[in-house]
Amino acid sequence: MSNALWNPIVVGEIPLPHRLAMAPLTRNRSTPEGVPTGLNAEYYAQRASHALIITEGTQPNADGQGYPVTPGIYTDEHIAGWRKVTDAVHKADGRIVIQLMHAGRVAHPDNTPHGRQPVAPSPVQPVGTMFTASGLQEMPVPRELSTEEVAATVEDFRRAAAAAIAAGADGVEIHGANGYLLHQFFATNTNQRTDRYGGSVENRIRFAVEVATAVADEIGAGRTGIRISPGNPFNDIAESDTHELYPALVRTLAPLDLAYLHIGNHGGDDELLHTLRKLWPNTLVLNRAGTDIATRAKDVEDGLADVVTVGTMALANPDLVERVRTGAPLNTPDPATFYGGDAAGYTDYPALSE
Repeated sequence: MSNALWNPIVVGEIPLPHRLAMAPLTRNRSTPEGVPTGLNAEYYAQRASHALIITEGTQPNADGQGYPVTPGIYTDEHIAGWRKVTDAVHKADGRIVIQLMHAGRVAHPDNTPHGRQPVAPSPVQPVGTMFTASGLQEMPVPRELSTEEVAATVEDFRRAAAAAIAAGADGVEIHGANGYLLHQFFATNTNQRTDRYGGSVENRIRFAVEVATAVADEIGAGRTGIRISPGNPFNDIAESDTHELYPALVRTLAPLDLAYLHIGNHGGDDELLHTLRKLWPNTLVLNRAGTDIATRAKDVEDGLADVVTVGTMALANPDLVERVRTGAPLNTPDPATFYGGDAAGYTDYPALSE
């Protein structure tokens, strides 16, 4: 395997010892109030040898919660809980950024602290069901955010980013992928607005650009990343103009000098991936889900990616970096435990030393 994977790199203001990072993974193990616990701290600290940990999606406000017992980062209690996590990761010589994720319409009132109807760019009901404490339920028709509420949500992202830094995070990643709120603004099937946030490509990328601008202004561009997933149909997203929208988005984001662009779930569209690589001036982080480490390392060797992320491999192998370096076998992830709510399939995967 190429040595390129093990070369250090500085990503914005964050120095990394190598190029193998941990992708964000929803884990549903915070308190009902969205506060991370000691169990969360143990989980992330176990994986501190990854070049960078990108946390699970973390809601920037109460409306942003989609799933049960996911963490927030908008109250003092959230900050204190995340401080336990960041302290544990830093003590283990790791680096960690908190992913800011507003679920938008992919939500249910039963999962939020205020029990309110989900919000979205437009009142288009998503296809599918949502897991709640009382079982699977149909996701309701969301309420359309007013123009003023969109601007207020931008400010919620700004405040959440400041809270993440107050909690000791090395930075934040803005979640603009996988069918959540920013992605919902990109897609024409979920964005049917007629104001300045709908219609043209320029208008549909506006919210994401405003969020990135606000966050970078608040905590520094060198501590701000953003994740996208061009053409990913997850969560009932239908995109027909990815080759127009995403280059426009990346060209508009580039002058902000963000620390990194994280591309995942791009549907195998390597033509678009190469286009975005050419347009992006800073660190490009790539997630090729379902591929082996050698394939991902080749992206670094070829210059297509500067850093690569791994998801379920990192989940099942807290010491993945050591295993890859030494050629040791990998643990197999257990999907039945992914959202189980306790240590099983979370902190109990064996390390090589055990």
